[in-house]
Amino acid sequence: MAKMNARERFREVMAFNTRVAPPKWEFGYWGGSYDHWYTQGLPRRRYPRFPKPAGTHVDLYAPCWASIAGDKLPAGIGVLGGGLYWPTQTFVLDDDVKDAMGMDKSQISVNVNLLMCPQFETRVVEEDEEQLTYVDIDGVTRIFMKETGVIPAAVDSVIKDWDGWNALKEERLSLKNLKDRFPAHWDRLLASYRNRDYVLVLGGYPTGYFGTLVHLMGYEHLFYNYHDAPELIHDIQKTFTELWIAIYEEVLAQTDVDLYIFWEDISAGSGSMVAPATMDEFMVPYYRRMTDFLKSRGVETIFVDTDGNCFDIIPQFLAGGVTGMYPMEASCGLDLVKVRKTYPKLQLMGGIAKAEFPKGRTRIDEVLEPPAEVLRSGGYVPFGDHLIPPEVGWEEFKYYRGRLNHLIDAVER
Repeated sequence: MAKMNARERFREVMAFNTRVAPPKWEFGYWGGSYDHWYTQGLPRRRYPRFPKPAGTHVDLYAPCWASIAGDKLPAGIGVLGGGLYWPTQTFVLDDDVKDAMGMDKSQISVNVNLLMCPQFETRVVEEDEEQLTYVDIDGVTRIFMKETGVIPAAVDSVIKDWDGWNALKEERLSLKNLKDRFPAHWDRLLASYRNRDYVLVLGGYPTGYFGTLVHLMGYEHLFYNYHDAPELIHDIQKTFTELWIAIYEEVLAQTDVDLYIFWEDISAGSGSMVAPATMDEFMVPYYRRMTDFLKSRGVETIFVDTDGNCFDIIPQFLAGGVTGMYPMEASCGLDLVKVRKTYPKLQLMGGIAKAEFPKGRTRIDEVLEPPAEVLRSGGYVPFGDHLIPPEVGWEEFKYYRGRLNHLIDAVER
C-alpha cells in the first residue's frame, strides 16, 4: 500500500476502511506538562510559540497569555498535539513531542471569523500580580488567574436580554459584511488549504448550539432562559445558524474541508448538563439544518466536541445529523467499547484514560485494551481523552504513546 499522509488516512479511517491505520495524534498537553517533560528527557528543539494575531475569533484569550508571557509556557495553556485543530484560543502548537514520538501533522482550522465582526476592543478592567480582569474580543468580561494560567472565567456576559441581543445582532452579527470576516492573508491561507496534506477543519471553538450560548451568555442566564425566554434562545440559534451558513457558503465555494466540528462541552463527569428534551427543542433542529447544509456541500464527517460522559445524549446528536464525537472522556466513566457496540457507525476520536497513566505500565496496558478493540472496527482515531496533565511523567507518556503507536501500526500488518 502506498504511503498515505495524515489527511488521506483520516478520510479512509472515517469511511471505516479497516485496512488503513489512523493518524497518530494527541488531543494535546497542558503547558505545565510540556515544560516538565523537558526536564525529564524530551528533546527541546522547537519550543512552542504563540501564533501571530489572526484578526479572527481564534485570538480569544490572547490578553491572558500575554499578561504572563515569559520564557516558560503558562501552566494552564493548551499545547495542541494534532487531534485538536489549530489555531484556536491563542493556544500553541506542539512540534517536539510530535517529532520525538513519530506523530502526524496537526489538524488545521479554517481561519475565518465566526463570532463578532467588528470585534470588541480588548480593555483591561483591573490587573495586579495575581489576576487580570478584562473585556475580550467577544465583549465578555473575564477574570484570569495568573498563577494557574488556565482559561479565564466569565464574570459578565455580553447577552443578558432581548435589548442587548438585538443590539449585538445589528452591530456585530450582520450578513452584510461577510468579506470583513476573512483575514487579510486569506489568499495565502487558501493556497495552503487547496494543496494540503493535513486535515482541514471548519467550525470549532466556540461555535455550537450550547457552547456558543454559554460562551456569550453564561451558564446561569442560559439555563434560566430555556424556561423564561425560549423565544430569545431560538432567535440566537437561528441567527448564528444563518450567519455561519453564509460564511461557510463562501469558504466551501473556494476550498473543500475534511471535517466539521461543533464545540459544545455540554457534558460533565456524571452526564449531560442539559436534558435530552431540552436538546430536542432548542438544539436538534438547528443541528439538522446545519448538517443538512454541510452534507449538501460535500462535508461528510461532522463531529461534536464535548468533554465528560456524553453517552445518554448521543441519540440527540445523531438525530441532528452528527456523524462523530470526541474526545470520549473515559476518565469520566465513558465506556468506549459500549459506545461502539451501541452505535457501530458513530465515528470516534480520543477515548484513552489519561488519568490512569501515572499508575504505571501495567495499568497503561490495561487502559489500551478498549481502544485496541475499537481500532479493529475502523472509524476511530485513538488518543488521550483530553490534554495530558503534568502528573504524567515523560517516561510514562513515552511508554503509553509507544504502545499506542504499535497498535496503530499493527492495523496495516
